[in-house]
Amino acid sequence: MKVLVIGGGGREHALVWALRKSPSVTEIVAAPGNGGMAGLAHCIPVDGNSMPAMANLVAIEKPDLTVIGPEVPLALGLVDELQSLGYRVFGPTKAAAQLESSKAFAKEFMQRHSIPTAEYALCTSFEDVKRELPRFSVPVVVKASGLAAGKGVVICNTHLEAEETAGQMFSGALLGAVETEVVLEEFLTGEEVSFFALCDGKIAAPIAAAQDHKRVGEGDTGPNTGGMGAYSTDGLLTPAMQQWVMRNIAQKVVDGMASEGTPFKGILFIGLMMSPRGPMVLEFNTRWGDPETEAIMLRLETDLLDLFNASIDGTANELTIKLKPGASATVIAASGGYPGKYASGKPITGLEESGDGVVIFHAGTAIKDGQTVTAGGRVLAVTAESSDLREALERIYERMKTISFEGMQYRRDIGHRALRG
Repeated sequence: MKVLVIGGGGREHALVWALRKSPSVTEIVAAPGNGGMAGLAHCIPVDGNSMPAMANLVAIEKPDLTVIGPEVPLALGLVDELQSLGYRVFGPTKAAAQLESSKAFAKEFMQRHSIPTAEYALCTSFEDVKRELPRFSVPVVVKASGLAAGKGVVICNTHLEAEETAGQMFSGALLGAVETEVVLEEFLTGEEVSFFALCDGKIAAPIAAAQDHKRVGEGDTGPNTGGMGAYSTDGLLTPAMQQWVMRNIAQKVVDGMASEGTPFKGILFIGLMMSPRGPMVLEFNTRWGDPETEAIMLRLETDLLDLFNASIDGTANELTIKLKPGASATVIAASGGYPGKYASGKPITGLEESGDGVVIFHAGTAIKDGQTVTAGGRVLAVTAESSDLREALERIYERMKTISFEGMQYRRDIGHRALRG
């Protein structure tokens, strides 16, 4: 089977790596791919923000299956386009992907279907913000409703700061694009957990839990990023809590989307806050998360292709999704200055195979004159699995000592909450 994976980050590298283990997969094409995927897949440059370019690539390559990694092609409606042309594709339709592409839609959907989430207000103007803010205590969360690459959430310690942040979102000064809707949200306390479920339009099946580390600095300090590392363990959610999340959130999402005429197929990523009032949904993503996917793929024992087929064919209830017991983790090596301005094109050393079981997924790399160089804010996802989280992290950090590029930064405390406990 020929599989096309659309995307060029660490998540897509991890998906390609896992697909390579499937006995049914004979060829993988990655578009655009990156420097690390080149050894596993045929990489073809394509503009991931251009529907015609991506649809044309599929028409030329004629894959048996297309897997869409990033959120932008989903929000643009690439699944709908490819399905209309008769191609087999994994991921939600444009309407279903609104759970991620519009935080306003997601909040109102959760309210309609009694899914637990924080109190909120939808604002379409700066005047709305000033009118709604007084009913929120501080800190208060200000969210851009649209896609913002993990950077559209700001925790504000004063109402004035919240006003200024919302104003910058409406003007485009904060995120580089003008927002037409901003969500004000109650600040929740507790542990954050990411939970992944496979959905086939009727059934939600559990995959795994993971914990991301969004802040750039150690001790969870500094600005939010796309994620500086993640880990996955058996103990992140108890079996009883996993069942509760599946029954009260994941299945409710699938049932609710079906009842509204927009069946949800693909990966449902549930960002949870384990608050004193119980689990509350912070956000939905409608695809594999990054960098959680890098950690989860090392634990996944079930053929990844079987997950994709079950979602498309509506047979998720017949699938048993197995994970290796124990733990896995991934640590991001990022460019200096990230998540702000950073330079690219820096040569990377220390990427050779070392036999230590550590897998290096490329998140933002390119090949220039035969040399692997940086080509993004998040550059590498250094990943390992073990029966014990501490051991997995020790192996990762030992390997990090051998990897180098100018300005390289990474957090040295990934998994600190679990290790402390």
